[in-house]
Amino acid sequence: MHQPCTNGAHLNGDSVRNGDLAPTLQMPTTDQEIVRLIGQHLVSVGLERSAALLMEESGLHLEHPAAATFRQHVLAGDWVKADHDLRALHDLLRDSPHRDTHNLSEMKFVVLEQKYLEHLEAGRVLDALHVLRNELTPLQHDTPRVHRLSALMMCADAGELRARAQWAGGSTSRAAVLARVQAVLPPALMMPPARLRALLAQAAALQSQRCRFHAAPRPSPDQTDHIPFSLLADHQCSADQFPIHSLQVLNEHCDEVWYCKWSPDGSKLASGSKDHTVMIWDFDPVAKRLSFRKSLEGHLYGVSYLSWSPDGRYLIAVGPEDCPDLWIWNMETEQLHLKMTHSQEDSLTAVAWHATSDKFVCGGARGQFYHCTLDGTLINNWDGVRVNALACRADGAVLAADTHHRVRAYYFADLTDRNLIQEEHAVMAMTLNAADTLLLLNVANQGVHLWDVRARALVRRFRGLSQGHFTIHACFGGAHQDFVASGSEDNKVYIWQIEHEEPVAVLAGHTRCVNAVAWNPVHHDVLVSASDDYSLRLWGPRPH
Repeated sequence: MHQPCTNGAHLNGDSVRNGDLAPTLQMPTTDQEIVRLIGQHLVSVGLERSAALLMEESGLHLEHPAAATFRQHVLAGDWVKADHDLRALHDLLRDSPHRDTHNLSEMKFVVLEQKYLEHLEAGRVLDALHVLRNELTPLQHDTPRVHRLSALMMCADAGELRARAQWAGGSTSRAAVLARVQAVLPPALMMPPARLRALLAQAAALQSQRCRFHAAPRPSPDQTDHIPFSLLADHQCSADQFPIHSLQVLNEHCDEVWYCKWSPDGSKLASGSKDHTVMIWDFDPVAKRLSFRKSLEGHLYGVSYLSWSPDGRYLIAVGPEDCPDLWIWNMETEQLHLKMTHSQEDSLTAVAWHATSDKFVCGGARGQFYHCTLDGTLINNWDGVRVNALACRADGAVLAADTHHRVRAYYFADLTDRNLIQEEHAVMAMTLNAADTLLLLNVANQGVHLWDVRARALVRRFRGLSQGHFTIHACFGGAHQDFVASGSEDNKVYIWQIEHEEPVAVLAGHTRCVNAVAWNPVHHDVLVSASDDYSLRLWGPRPH
Protein backbone atom coordinates (compact mmCIF):
# COMPACT_ATOMS: atom_id res chain seq x y z
CA MET A 1 0.00 0.00 0.00
CA HIS A 2 1.34 3.44 -0.92
CA GLN A 3 2.31 5.90 1.79
CA PRO A 4 -0.34 8.67 1.98
CA CYS A 5 0.95 12.09 1.06
CA THR A 6 -0.57 15.46 0.34
CA ASN A 7 2.18 16.59 -2.02
CA GLY A 8 2.16 13.81 -4.58
CA ALA A 9 3.68 10.32 -4.47
CA HIS A 10 5.60 7.79 -6.53
CA LEU A 11 3.17 5.36 -8.12
CA ASN A 12 3.83 2.33 -10.29
CA GLY A 13 7.43 2.53 -9.16
CA ASP A 14 8.11 -1.23 -9.00
CA SER A 15 7.97 -1.48 -12.79
CA VAL A 16 10.76 1.07 -13.21
CA ARG A 17 14.24 -0.24 -13.89
CA ASN A 18 17.52 1.68 -13.99
CA GLY A 19 15.72 5.02 -13.61
CA ASP A 20 13.95 4.64 -16.98
CA LEU A 21 11.03 7.08 -17.05
CA ALA A 22 10.10 6.66 -20.71
CA PRO A 23 6.30 6.40 -21.21
CA THR A 24 4.75 3.44 -23.02
CA LEU A 25 2.58 5.88 -25.01
CA GLN A 26 4.25 8.36 -27.30
CA MET A 27 3.13 11.73 -25.95
CA PRO A 28 4.59 15.21 -26.36
CA THR A 29 6.47 16.49 -23.33
CA THR A 30 3.69 18.92 -22.47
CA ASP A 31 1.11 16.12 -22.41
CA GLN A 32 3.39 14.02 -20.22
CA GLU A 33 3.71 16.86 -17.75
CA ILE A 34 -0.06 17.45 -17.72
CA VAL A 35 -0.65 13.77 -16.93
CA ARG A 36 1.88 13.93 -14.10
CA LEU A 37 0.23 17.07 -12.74
CA ILE A 38 -3.17 15.40 -12.78
CA GLY A 39 -1.73 12.33 -11.09
CA GLN A 40 -0.16 14.41 -8.34
CA HIS A 41 -3.43 16.22 -7.74
CA LEU A 42 -5.40 12.95 -7.61
CA VAL A 43 -3.07 11.69 -4.90
CA SER A 44 -3.40 14.95 -2.95
CA VAL A 45 -7.20 14.60 -2.79
CA GLY A 46 -7.02 10.94 -1.78
CA LEU A 47 -7.72 9.30 -5.15
CA GLU A 48 -4.60 7.13 -5.11
CA ARG A 49 -6.10 4.22 -7.03
CA SER A 50 -7.21 6.55 -9.81
CA ALA A 51 -3.72 8.05 -9.90
CA ALA A 52 -2.15 4.58 -10.04
CA LEU A 53 -4.38 3.59 -12.97
CA LEU A 54 -3.50 6.82 -14.76
CA MET A 55 0.23 6.18 -14.30
CA GLU A 56 -0.15 2.55 -15.36
CA GLU A 57 -2.04 3.37 -18.55
CA SER A 58 0.26 6.24 -19.51
CA GLY A 59 3.48 4.48 -18.56
CA LEU A 60 4.56 7.61 -16.72
CA HIS A 61 5.69 8.19 -13.14
CA LEU A 62 4.89 11.08 -10.89
CA GLU A 63 8.53 11.39 -9.93
CA HIS A 64 11.86 9.61 -10.25
CA PRO A 65 12.01 6.30 -8.34
CA ALA A 66 14.89 7.60 -6.20
CA ALA A 67 12.80 10.61 -5.22
CA ALA A 68 9.79 8.41 -4.51
CA THR A 69 11.85 6.16 -2.25
CA PHE A 70 13.20 9.21 -0.46
CA ARG A 71 9.64 10.45 0.06
CA GLN A 72 8.55 7.15 1.59
CA HIS A 73 11.50 7.01 3.97
CA VAL A 74 11.08 10.62 5.12
CA LEU A 75 7.39 10.15 5.83
CA ALA A 76 8.21 6.97 7.75
CA GLY A 77 10.94 8.73 9.73
CA ASP A 78 13.60 6.28 8.54
CA TRP A 79 16.49 8.74 8.56
CA VAL A 80 19.26 6.23 7.82
CA LYS A 81 17.56 5.19 4.59
CA ALA A 82 16.59 8.79 3.81
CA ASP A 83 20.28 9.76 4.04
CA HIS A 84 21.14 6.91 1.66
CA ASP A 85 18.43 8.14 -0.73
CA LEU A 86 19.93 11.63 -0.64
CA ARG A 87 23.25 10.23 -1.83
CA ALA A 88 21.42 8.62 -4.75
CA LEU A 89 19.78 11.94 -5.55
CA HIS A 90 23.18 13.62 -5.35
CA ASP A 91 24.47 11.17 -7.94
CA LEU A 92 21.55 11.96 -10.26
CA LEU A 93 22.24 15.66 -9.89
CA ARG A 94 26.00 15.41 -10.41
CA ASP A 95 25.81 15.91 -14.16
CA SER A 96 22.55 17.85 -14.12
CA PRO A 97 22.36 21.49 -15.23
CA HIS A 98 20.37 22.00 -12.01
CA ARG A 99 23.36 20.96 -9.88
CA ASP A 100 24.07 23.40 -7.11
CA THR A 101 26.40 22.55 -4.25
CA HIS A 102 24.51 24.87 -1.91
CA ASN A 103 21.22 23.12 -2.77
CA LEU A 104 22.72 19.70 -2.09
CA SER A 105 23.93 20.85 1.32
CA GLU A 106 20.54 22.45 1.99
CA MET A 107 18.71 19.17 1.33
CA LYS A 108 20.97 17.24 3.69
CA PHE A 109 20.70 19.95 6.33
CA VAL A 110 16.89 19.90 6.22
CA VAL A 111 16.80 16.13 6.73
CA LEU A 112 19.37 16.16 9.53
CA GLU A 113 17.60 19.02 11.29
CA GLN A 114 14.38 17.00 11.33
CA LYS A 115 16.27 13.95 12.58
CA TYR A 116 17.84 16.00 15.37
CA LEU A 117 14.54 17.54 16.47
CA GLU A 118 12.74 14.19 16.52
CA HIS A 119 15.49 12.71 18.71
CA LEU A 120 15.09 15.61 21.14
CA GLU A 121 11.31 15.31 21.13
CA ALA A 122 11.57 11.61 21.98
CA GLY A 123 14.02 12.31 24.80
CA ARG A 124 16.99 10.71 23.01
CA VAL A 125 19.39 13.49 23.96
CA LEU A 126 22.60 11.53 23.27
CA ASP A 127 21.39 10.58 19.79
CA ALA A 128 20.48 14.21 19.15
CA LEU A 129 23.92 15.33 20.35
CA HIS A 130 25.56 12.84 17.99
CA VAL A 131 23.59 14.25 15.04
CA LEU A 132 24.50 17.80 16.03
CA ARG A 133 28.24 17.16 16.46
CA ASN A 134 28.95 14.55 13.81
CA GLU A 135 26.44 15.25 11.07
CA LEU A 136 25.05 18.81 11.17
CA THR A 137 28.16 20.73 12.24
CA PRO A 138 30.55 19.14 9.68
CA LEU A 139 28.21 20.29 6.88
CA GLN A 140 29.28 23.90 7.59
CA HIS A 141 25.88 25.02 6.34
CA ASP A 142 23.80 27.75 8.02
CA THR A 143 26.04 27.97 11.09
CA PRO A 144 23.75 30.47 12.90
CA ARG A 145 20.91 27.98 12.58
CA VAL A 146 23.12 25.21 14.00
CA HIS A 147 23.86 27.41 17.01
CA ARG A 148 20.13 27.97 17.55
CA LEU A 149 19.51 24.23 17.28
CA SER A 150 22.16 23.49 19.90
CA ALA A 151 20.36 25.81 22.35
CA LEU A 152 17.28 23.60 22.09
CA MET A 153 19.12 20.96 24.13
CA MET A 154 18.08 22.95 27.20
CA CYS A 155 14.33 22.60 26.57
CA ALA A 156 12.52 21.12 29.55
CA ASP A 157 9.97 19.15 27.56
CA ALA A 158 8.63 18.46 24.07
CA GLY A 159 6.14 21.31 24.26
CA GLU A 160 8.85 23.87 24.95
CA LEU A 161 10.95 22.36 22.14
CA ARG A 162 8.16 22.73 19.60
CA ALA A 163 7.43 26.29 20.71
CA ARG A 164 11.04 27.50 20.66
CA ALA A 165 11.86 25.74 17.39
CA GLN A 166 8.57 26.87 15.80
CA TRP A 167 8.19 23.25 14.77
CA ALA A 168 5.02 21.17 14.44
CA GLY A 169 6.73 18.12 15.87
CA GLY A 170 7.29 14.50 14.92
CA SER A 171 5.53 12.99 11.95
CA THR A 172 3.36 16.10 11.57
CA SER A 173 6.29 18.11 10.23
CA ARG A 174 7.71 15.51 7.86
CA ALA A 175 5.60 16.71 4.94
CA ALA A 176 7.17 20.14 5.47
CA VAL A 177 10.62 18.53 5.15
CA LEU A 178 9.59 17.11 1.79
CA ALA A 179 8.28 20.48 0.67
CA ARG A 180 11.60 22.14 1.53
CA VAL A 181 13.57 19.48 -0.34
CA GLN A 182 11.23 19.69 -3.33
CA ALA A 183 11.97 23.39 -3.53
CA VAL A 184 15.62 22.68 -4.44
CA LEU A 185 15.17 19.55 -6.58
CA PRO A 186 14.58 19.82 -10.34
CA PRO A 187 10.92 19.04 -11.16
CA ALA A 188 11.95 16.12 -13.38
CA LEU A 189 12.99 14.30 -10.21
CA MET A 190 10.34 15.54 -7.79
CA MET A 191 7.51 17.89 -8.65
CA PRO A 192 6.94 20.90 -6.41
CA PRO A 193 4.04 20.32 -4.01
CA ALA A 194 0.52 21.06 -5.24
CA ARG A 195 1.90 22.09 -8.62
CA LEU A 196 -1.45 21.96 -10.47
CA ARG A 197 -3.08 24.15 -7.83
CA ALA A 198 -0.18 26.60 -8.08
CA LEU A 199 -0.60 26.87 -11.86
CA LEU A 200 -4.34 27.39 -11.53
CA ALA A 201 -3.81 30.06 -8.86
CA GLN A 202 -1.38 31.89 -11.15
CA ALA A 203 -3.89 31.75 -14.01
CA ALA A 204 -6.68 32.99 -11.75
CA ALA A 205 -4.55 35.90 -10.52
CA LEU A 206 -3.67 36.90 -14.09
CA GLN A 207 -7.29 36.67 -15.27
CA SER A 208 -8.52 38.82 -12.40
CA GLN A 209 -5.78 41.34 -13.14
CA ARG A 210 -6.90 41.55 -16.77
CA CYS A 211 -10.59 41.63 -15.88
CA ARG A 212 -12.20 44.87 -17.02
CA PHE A 213 -14.39 45.28 -13.93
CA HIS A 214 -12.55 43.41 -11.14
CA ALA A 215 -12.53 45.87 -8.22
CA ALA A 216 -12.69 43.19 -5.48
CA PRO A 217 -9.57 41.62 -3.91
CA ARG A 218 -7.66 39.55 -6.46
CA PRO A 219 -6.57 36.00 -5.68
CA SER A 220 -2.86 35.83 -4.99
CA PRO A 221 -0.66 33.59 -7.19
CA ASP A 222 0.38 31.97 -3.89
CA GLN A 223 -3.22 31.39 -2.78
CA THR A 224 -3.48 27.76 -3.84
CA ASP A 225 -6.03 26.56 -1.29
CA HIS A 226 -8.97 28.61 -2.57
CA ILE A 227 -9.74 30.28 -5.89
CA PRO A 228 -12.77 32.58 -5.50
CA PHE A 229 -14.30 31.97 -8.93
CA SER A 230 -14.99 29.06 -11.26
CA LEU A 231 -12.19 27.44 -13.24
CA LEU A 232 -14.57 26.18 -15.91
CA ALA A 233 -14.51 29.42 -17.91
CA ASP A 234 -12.27 32.46 -18.19
CA HIS A 235 -13.00 34.92 -15.41
CA GLN A 236 -14.84 38.13 -16.28
CA CYS A 237 -16.72 40.22 -13.74
CA SER A 238 -20.09 41.51 -14.81
CA ALA A 239 -20.55 45.26 -15.11
CA ASP A 240 -23.51 44.76 -12.76
CA GLN A 241 -21.01 44.35 -9.90
CA PHE A 242 -19.04 47.50 -10.73
CA PRO A 243 -19.80 50.95 -9.23
CA ILE A 244 -21.29 52.48 -12.38
CA HIS A 245 -24.95 52.54 -11.35
CA SER A 246 -26.43 55.61 -9.68
CA LEU A 247 -27.79 54.51 -6.30
CA GLN A 248 -28.48 57.79 -4.51
CA VAL A 249 -28.46 61.54 -5.07
CA LEU A 250 -27.80 63.76 -2.04
CA ASN A 251 -29.01 67.36 -2.31
CA GLU A 252 -28.44 68.69 1.22
CA HIS A 253 -25.76 71.21 0.20
CA CYS A 254 -27.13 74.55 -1.00
CA ASP A 255 -24.22 75.48 -3.27
CA GLU A 256 -21.47 73.89 -5.36
CA VAL A 257 -19.93 70.76 -3.78
CA TRP A 258 -16.18 71.09 -4.23
CA TYR A 259 -14.79 67.98 -2.55
CA CYS A 260 -15.63 64.67 -0.90
CA LYS A 261 -13.54 62.10 0.94
CA TRP A 262 -14.21 58.77 2.70
CA SER A 263 -12.88 58.08 6.18
CA PRO A 264 -10.04 55.52 6.27
CA ASP A 265 -12.40 52.79 7.53
CA GLY A 266 -14.94 53.53 4.79
CA SER A 267 -17.77 54.11 7.28
CA LYS A 268 -18.18 57.86 6.81
CA LEU A 269 -18.05 60.39 4.02
CA ALA A 270 -17.12 64.05 4.41
CA SER A 271 -18.17 66.60 1.80
CA GLY A 272 -17.11 70.23 1.48
CA SER A 273 -19.08 72.94 -0.30
CA LYS A 274 -19.05 76.54 -1.40
CA ASP A 275 -21.89 76.96 1.12
CA HIS A 276 -19.25 77.10 3.95
CA THR A 277 -20.21 73.70 5.43
CA VAL A 278 -18.65 70.30 5.88
CA MET A 279 -21.27 67.56 5.93
CA ILE A 280 -20.65 64.14 7.45
CA TRP A 281 -22.51 61.10 6.14
CA ASP A 282 -22.82 57.56 7.51
CA PHE A 283 -22.51 54.70 5.03
CA ASP A 284 -24.51 51.47 5.27
CA PRO A 285 -22.52 48.88 3.28
CA VAL A 286 -25.41 46.41 3.19
CA ALA A 287 -28.11 48.79 1.96
CA LYS A 288 -25.53 50.77 -0.06
CA ARG A 289 -26.95 54.05 1.27
CA LEU A 290 -25.56 57.26 2.73
CA SER A 291 -27.45 59.01 5.53
CA PHE A 292 -26.85 62.54 6.77
CA ARG A 293 -25.11 62.59 10.15
CA LYS A 294 -23.96 66.12 10.97
CA SER A 295 -23.03 69.47 9.50
CA LEU A 296 -19.76 70.98 10.73
CA GLU A 297 -20.46 74.69 10.61
CA GLY A 298 -18.69 77.95 11.34
CA HIS A 299 -16.39 78.12 8.32
CA LEU A 300 -16.09 81.64 6.95
CA TYR A 301 -15.17 80.50 3.46
CA GLY A 302 -16.17 77.69 1.17
CA VAL A 303 -14.58 74.28 1.85
CA SER A 304 -12.49 73.20 -1.12
CA TYR A 305 -10.43 70.35 0.34
CA LEU A 306 -10.66 67.82 3.18
CA SER A 307 -8.14 65.41 4.67
CA TRP A 308 -8.84 62.65 7.20
CA SER A 309 -6.02 61.71 9.56
CA PRO A 310 -4.79 58.16 8.85
CA ASP A 311 -6.25 56.96 12.17
CA GLY A 312 -9.64 58.49 11.27
CA ARG A 313 -9.82 60.63 14.44
CA TYR A 314 -9.43 64.06 12.86
CA LEU A 315 -10.57 65.88 9.75
CA ILE A 316 -8.89 69.00 8.36
CA ALA A 317 -10.82 71.43 6.18
CA VAL A 318 -9.31 74.22 4.06
CA GLY A 319 -10.84 76.68 1.64
CA PRO A 320 -10.23 78.54 -1.63
CA GLU A 321 -7.29 80.84 -2.39
CA ASP A 322 -8.49 83.76 -0.26
CA CYS A 323 -8.92 81.56 2.85
CA PRO A 324 -6.24 82.04 5.58
CA ASP A 325 -7.82 79.52 7.98
CA LEU A 326 -7.38 75.81 8.58
CA TRP A 327 -9.98 73.94 10.63
CA ILE A 328 -9.27 70.69 12.49
CA TRP A 329 -12.33 68.73 13.60
CA ASN A 330 -12.27 65.95 16.19
CA MET A 331 -14.41 63.28 14.53
CA GLU A 332 -14.86 61.28 17.73
CA THR A 333 -16.54 64.19 19.53
CA GLU A 334 -17.64 65.91 16.29
CA GLN A 335 -16.43 69.18 17.79
CA LEU A 336 -13.93 71.73 16.54
CA HIS A 337 -10.46 70.78 17.76
CA LEU A 338 -8.59 73.80 16.44
CA LYS A 339 -8.89 76.73 14.08
CA MET A 340 -5.43 77.72 12.84
CA THR A 341 -4.55 81.08 11.30
CA HIS A 342 -0.93 82.26 11.11
CA SER A 343 -1.67 85.43 9.17
CA GLN A 344 -4.67 87.00 7.50
CA GLU A 345 -2.48 87.30 4.40
CA ASP A 346 -2.00 83.53 4.21
CA SER A 347 -3.64 81.25 1.69
CA LEU A 348 -4.12 77.73 3.05
CA THR A 349 -5.67 75.63 0.30
CA ALA A 350 -3.79 72.32 0.52
CA VAL A 351 -3.12 69.94 3.41
CA ALA A 352 -1.79 66.43 4.02
CA TRP A 353 -1.28 64.29 7.13
CA HIS A 354 1.84 62.38 8.08
CA ALA A 355 1.30 58.66 8.64
CA THR A 356 1.55 59.11 12.42
CA SER A 357 -1.61 61.27 12.51
CA ASP A 358 0.06 63.75 14.89
CA LYS A 359 1.60 66.11 12.33
CA PHE A 360 0.52 67.62 9.04
CA VAL A 361 1.69 69.99 6.31
CA CYS A 362 -0.33 72.78 4.75
CA GLY A 363 0.21 75.51 2.21
CA GLY A 364 -1.16 77.58 -0.61
CA ALA A 365 -0.43 79.44 -3.81
CA ARG A 366 0.70 82.64 -2.05
CA GLY A 367 3.91 81.02 -0.78
CA GLN A 368 2.94 79.54 2.59
CA PHE A 369 4.26 76.02 3.32
CA TYR A 370 4.00 74.98 6.97
CA HIS A 371 4.86 71.86 8.98
CA CYS A 372 2.63 71.69 12.08
CA THR A 373 1.68 69.57 15.06
CA LEU A 374 -1.88 68.56 15.89
CA ASP A 375 -2.19 71.45 18.35
CA GLY A 376 -1.26 73.96 15.63
CA THR A 377 2.35 74.52 16.68
CA LEU A 378 4.53 75.49 13.74
CA ILE A 379 7.49 73.09 13.61
CA ASN A 380 9.15 74.73 10.62
CA ASN A 381 8.25 76.20 7.27
CA TRP A 382 9.57 76.55 3.75
CA ASP A 383 9.59 80.09 2.42
CA GLY A 384 8.44 80.98 -1.05
CA VAL A 385 6.97 77.63 -2.12
CA ARG A 386 3.67 78.26 -3.88
CA VAL A 387 1.68 75.09 -3.31
CA ASN A 388 -1.30 73.75 -5.26
CA ALA A 389 -1.45 70.24 -3.75
CA LEU A 390 0.29 68.16 -1.08
CA ALA A 391 0.83 64.49 -0.22
CA CYS A 392 2.88 62.77 2.51
CA ARG A 393 4.84 59.57 2.01
CA ALA A 394 5.47 56.97 4.69
CA ASP A 395 9.20 57.78 4.65
CA GLY A 396 8.45 61.33 5.81
CA ALA A 397 8.90 63.04 2.45
CA VAL A 398 6.30 65.66 1.55
CA LEU A 399 5.34 65.86 -2.11
CA ALA A 400 4.27 69.33 -3.20
CA ALA A 401 2.82 70.32 -6.56
CA ASP A 402 3.77 73.96 -7.07
CA THR A 403 2.89 76.82 -9.39
CA HIS A 404 5.92 76.06 -11.58
CA HIS A 405 4.20 72.89 -12.87
CA ARG A 406 6.50 70.72 -10.75
CA VAL A 407 6.18 68.08 -8.08
CA ARG A 408 9.06 68.23 -5.63
CA ALA A 409 9.93 66.11 -2.58
CA TYR A 410 10.57 68.11 0.60
CA TYR A 411 12.25 66.67 3.70
CA PHE A 412 11.46 68.85 6.71
CA ALA A 413 13.80 66.85 8.97
CA ASP A 414 16.92 68.25 7.27
CA LEU A 415 15.30 70.93 5.08
CA THR A 416 16.40 69.34 1.80
CA ASP A 417 14.36 68.98 -1.36
CA ARG A 418 14.62 67.58 -4.87
CA ASN A 419 12.67 67.68 -8.08
CA LEU A 420 10.57 64.63 -8.99
CA ILE A 421 8.24 65.60 -11.83
CA GLN A 422 8.01 68.40 -14.35
CA GLU A 423 4.75 68.95 -16.22
CA GLU A 424 4.20 71.39 -19.08
CA HIS A 425 0.95 72.76 -17.65
CA ALA A 426 -0.36 73.63 -14.20
CA VAL A 427 -0.89 70.78 -11.74
CA MET A 428 -4.35 71.43 -10.28
CA ALA A 429 -4.65 68.41 -7.95
CA MET A 430 -2.58 65.42 -6.86
CA THR A 431 -3.28 61.98 -5.35
CA LEU A 432 -0.69 59.48 -4.08
CA ASN A 433 -1.51 55.77 -3.96
CA ALA A 434 -1.32 53.74 -0.75
CA ALA A 435 2.02 52.18 -1.71
CA ASP A 436 3.60 55.62 -2.28
CA THR A 437 4.67 54.50 -5.75
CA LEU A 438 2.15 56.08 -8.13
CA LEU A 439 0.94 59.64 -8.40
CA LEU A 440 -2.18 60.95 -10.14
CA LEU A 441 -1.98 64.51 -11.39
CA ASN A 442 -4.92 66.49 -12.71
CA VAL A 443 -3.19 68.79 -15.20
CA ALA A 444 -4.79 71.92 -16.67
CA ASN A 445 -5.85 71.48 -20.31
CA GLN A 446 -4.42 67.93 -20.24
CA GLY A 447 -6.47 65.71 -17.95
CA VAL A 448 -5.22 62.95 -15.65
CA HIS A 449 -1.59 61.82 -15.79
CA LEU A 450 -0.21 58.78 -13.96
CA TRP A 451 3.40 59.01 -12.80
CA ASP A 452 5.77 56.41 -11.33
CA VAL A 453 7.29 58.28 -8.38
CA ARG A 454 10.35 56.07 -7.97
CA ALA A 455 11.24 56.04 -11.67
CA ARG A 456 10.13 59.69 -12.04
CA ALA A 457 8.49 58.63 -15.28
CA LEU A 458 5.14 59.38 -16.89
CA VAL A 459 3.31 56.06 -17.11
CA ARG A 460 0.03 56.99 -18.76
CA ARG A 461 -2.19 59.81 -19.97
CA PHE A 462 -5.81 58.86 -19.42
CA ARG A 463 -8.11 59.85 -22.24
CA GLY A 464 -11.68 61.04 -22.49
CA LEU A 465 -12.29 63.58 -19.77
CA SER A 466 -12.56 67.32 -20.23
CA GLN A 467 -10.33 69.49 -18.03
CA GLY A 468 -9.52 73.16 -18.49
CA HIS A 469 -8.45 75.24 -15.49
CA PHE A 470 -11.01 73.98 -12.96
CA THR A 471 -9.62 72.13 -9.95
CA ILE A 472 -10.76 68.54 -10.42
CA HIS A 473 -9.68 65.71 -8.13
CA ALA A 474 -9.01 62.15 -9.32
CA CYS A 475 -8.60 59.10 -7.08
CA PHE A 476 -7.37 55.52 -7.06
CA GLY A 477 -9.93 52.77 -6.50
CA GLY A 478 -10.51 49.07 -6.13
CA ALA A 479 -9.06 46.61 -3.64
CA HIS A 480 -5.61 46.89 -5.24
CA GLN A 481 -5.97 50.50 -6.37
CA ASP A 482 -5.82 49.40 -9.98
CA PHE A 483 -8.61 51.72 -11.09
CA VAL A 484 -8.59 55.48 -11.51
CA ALA A 485 -11.66 57.72 -11.36
CA SER A 486 -11.97 61.43 -12.04
CA GLY A 487 -14.55 64.12 -12.44
CA SER A 488 -14.74 66.18 -15.61
CA GLU A 489 -15.90 69.56 -16.86
CA ASP A 490 -18.35 67.77 -19.19
CA ASN A 491 -20.44 66.80 -16.11
CA LYS A 492 -19.38 63.12 -16.17
CA VAL A 493 -17.35 60.69 -14.08
CA TYR A 494 -14.64 58.77 -15.92
CA ILE A 495 -13.23 55.43 -14.75
CA TRP A 496 -10.12 53.75 -16.15
CA GLN A 497 -8.37 50.47 -15.49
CA ILE A 498 -4.89 51.59 -14.49
CA GLU A 499 -3.21 49.64 -17.30
CA HIS A 500 -5.29 51.23 -20.06
CA GLU A 501 -5.68 54.83 -21.20
CA GLU A 502 -9.23 54.47 -22.55
CA PRO A 503 -12.03 54.58 -19.94
CA VAL A 504 -13.87 51.40 -18.96
CA ALA A 505 -16.91 53.46 -17.95
CA VAL A 506 -18.29 56.97 -18.27
CA LEU A 507 -20.99 57.87 -15.74
CA ALA A 508 -23.64 60.43 -16.61
CA GLY A 509 -26.08 62.00 -14.17
CA HIS A 510 -24.67 65.29 -12.93
CA THR A 511 -25.75 68.45 -14.73
CA ARG A 512 -22.65 70.58 -14.04
CA CYS A 513 -18.91 70.07 -13.62
CA VAL A 514 -17.89 67.09 -11.45
CA ASN A 515 -15.20 68.40 -9.08
CA ALA A 516 -14.15 65.30 -7.16
CA VAL A 517 -14.56 61.54 -7.02
CA ALA A 518 -13.91 59.40 -3.94
CA TRP A 519 -13.73 55.59 -4.11
CA ASN A 520 -14.50 53.81 -0.84
CA PRO A 521 -11.22 52.36 0.52
CA VAL A 522 -12.92 49.39 2.21
CA HIS A 523 -16.16 48.74 0.34
CA HIS A 524 -14.68 48.63 -3.13
CA ASP A 525 -17.99 48.51 -4.99
CA VAL A 526 -19.02 52.10 -4.24
CA LEU A 527 -17.76 55.59 -5.07
CA VAL A 528 -19.10 59.11 -4.64
CA SER A 529 -18.91 62.14 -6.93
CA ALA A 530 -19.25 65.82 -5.99
CA SER A 531 -20.53 68.41 -8.44
CA ASP A 532 -21.21 72.07 -9.07
CA ASP A 533 -24.88 71.05 -9.44
CA TYR A 534 -25.05 71.16 -5.59
CA SER A 535 -25.24 67.37 -5.33
CA LEU A 536 -23.34 64.30 -4.26
CA ARG A 537 -24.03 61.10 -6.13
CA LEU A 538 -23.42 57.57 -4.81
CA TRP A 539 -22.48 54.98 -7.44
CA GLY A 540 -22.46 51.23 -6.87
CA PRO A 541 -23.42 47.83 -8.29
CA ARG A 542 -26.74 47.35 -10.02
CA PRO A 543 -29.51 47.11 -7.39
CA HIS A 544 -31.14 43.72 -7.04
